[in-house]
Amino acid sequence: MHLMKDGVKGSQRPAGLRASRVADTEQRILDAAAELFTKDGYAATTLTAIAEAAGVGHRTVYVRFGTKAELLKRALDIAVAGDALPIDVRHRDWFETALSAPRPAERIDALSEGVAELMERAGALFAVARQAEPVEPLIAEAAQRGREATRDNLRAFVDKLDADRLLPGGSDPDWLAATATLAVQAETCLLLRQTHGWGTKQYRAWLRRTLGQLLGA
Repeated sequence: MHLMKDGVKGSQRPAGLRASRVADTEQRILDAAAELFTKDGYAATTLTAIAEAAGVGHRTVYVRFGTKAELLKRALDIAVAGDALPIDVRHRDWFETALSAPRPAERIDALSEGVAELMERAGALFAVARQAEPVEPLIAEAAQRGREATRDNLRAFVDKLDADRLLPGGSDPDWLAATATLAVQAETCLLLRQTHGWGTKQYRAWLRRTLGQLLGA
């Protein structure tokens, strides 16, 4: 789970009817890109193929997104957030519930459910981003920022449990935060899928049980 700090950012758009048309065109391009990236892989997918699949000209894709890496980043940002609103995962309702529910088990349920749904939406594109990281600095930088944001958010999650006196006595919050972060990173989910063939249901159950045992809930 790479929790993006900056939310989902779009291009500058004109107002009115033209804005609606631009948004519709961008969405068609993003949908086509996500489908081709996950079907054919990053290297084999071209901007020309994306343009053809979206029913737009190659120049339109270039003007709206610039590069294939930027297109992948935008598609992944939206998949992570669940929509194009400029609200990062830290401020989504499910994560706020994970910070504020009255019982530890409820907080872990909210976190596990939110992470599992995020990975159901974005897991395939995370796998594509892993292919692109070694050759695309933009993707590598975004991925590292995402890992760091996940670390920071899981630190906040554990610190709030600690502040609310919901951790077992004698717990080490630093160790718990580091271990919980590893459990929810996107790479962990991808490895579990690859190793065990798990779907969302199995991953959600594993995450809930792992975090529950780790945090004493």
